[in-house]
Amino acid sequence: MGRSYFVDEAVEEYLGGLQVAPGSCVTGLLAGQSSAQRDFVVLAVQTPPRDSEGKPKASKGVSPLDDIDVEWVTEHAKQVSRMLPGGLCILGLFLVTPPDLSKDAQNALKRLIFAMDKYITKGRLWELSEEDVTDRVTLHICSKTKKLVCKTFDVKDPKSSAKPADWKYQTGISSSWPMLTCSVEVDLQIPVTGSSSDNTDKCMKDGLRRWAKQIEAAYCLINGRHALDDSELISGQKKNPKTTSRQTLPARIFVSDSELDERSSALVQMCSGSMKVRGVVHCRAYIHNNKPKARHAAQAIKRDVINTVCTRVEMFLEDLLINEGSQKGLCSGQQALPRRVFAPMPISGLSVCDYIFPDESTADVAERLKEMLDYETPEEDIDTSLESNQLVSAVSGSEMTDSHDDYSNKHVISEIQAENPKVQKAPQYYAGVAIAAAIALLATATSLLYFS
Repeated sequence: MGRSYFVDEAVEEYLGGLQVAPGSCVTGLLAGQSSAQRDFVVLAVQTPPRDSEGKPKASKGVSPLDDIDVEWVTEHAKQVSRMLPGGLCILGLFLVTPPDLSKDAQNALKRLIFAMDKYITKGRLWELSEEDVTDRVTLHICSKTKKLVCKTFDVKDPKSSAKPADWKYQTGISSSWPMLTCSVEVDLQIPVTGSSSDNTDKCMKDGLRRWAKQIEAAYCLINGRHALDDSELISGQKKNPKTTSRQTLPARIFVSDSELDERSSALVQMCSGSMKVRGVVHCRAYIHNNKPKARHAAQAIKRDVINTVCTRVEMFLEDLLINEGSQKGLCSGQQALPRRVFAPMPISGLSVCDYIFPDESTADVAERLKEMLDYETPEEDIDTSLESNQLVSAVSGSEMTDSHDDYSNKHVISEIQAENPKVQKAPQYYAGVAIAAAIALLATATSLLYFS
């Protein structure tokens, strides 16, 4: 028996309303949450049209399936995955075709699903656990008959064959999912050695990966309880099926010196620069209400901490690459890392996030939400109050670095009270380009990136 997918009725309405031109097909993403027993789909969004400047040359394919822009579909998946808070991820893809293309649709979906998963997980800093689900769903829809064919592929196995799966619509699937919130103080320095972009890229990834492991191993409290075992996240309460209110659970994350290898010793090394990431980030995660475990909730909020910091570093470097003259800006004065803002999803009541630079506005956020997620968001519904401005300053020149001190994370990572100071409205930047050249700029500079 295959996996079961419980799908919000809002997704059914969205898929039923898609318009497909004759002789063409439509691709899109399916997002939600996986669990051991079942998956929950809360969002469907079609692939937006690609800007004419970025379009590849016209294909000579004999079928519309041959003309699917795999690069653009996977880039869209990466951008949407950045906008999903903890607990939510890209579960798979859908494809709408005319009846005559139904037989070839599965081959196209298999090609897309493996390319998509490889691309969006390439820079992931946390490791999959044995409990993580590696099945990804593909949904084929006939544009004329509306017939659905739901199958899954195990993306860990390149030779995986399609397995049938159940696709079931339900009302208000995520309306009562608990929401975890946590504000985390980050103080991280990454030494950069060498002048080549490849070596600098490796230094950045190694530094972030080591920090990510510390977060994964950190002590986590959820609603004042240590979230480590298989106990239910919300215990001692009678479940009322008529109740749809969402609980908000505060989380706290701590990293201490005891989690480091006590046998390690300080290593002084020559480096040509370093990147410092400092400040407070707001994190958020959602957990399904099908008897969720405390440790699964802790895992979701920790991964959100790692993802949001990694995403902002990537975006900052992408921005440097795209904007000419960025190298001068990096080495003098102060600049800002993008801030995280949240906006409600339609129907489900869950939130998505975006990242905004100081020279942007909430109108830019609303425009990106429309482009990436295909729904309108009033500017007044975009919450910009959870994080303060981030500052970036740079000092050029090489330096001696004590790598043990830089990485030791003596700084306790702690939860900040919900009453964060109010901040000015500001907004993100979606680039979707290689960042190696931008990272190379750090080889001659020390960058100080602040979240508050």
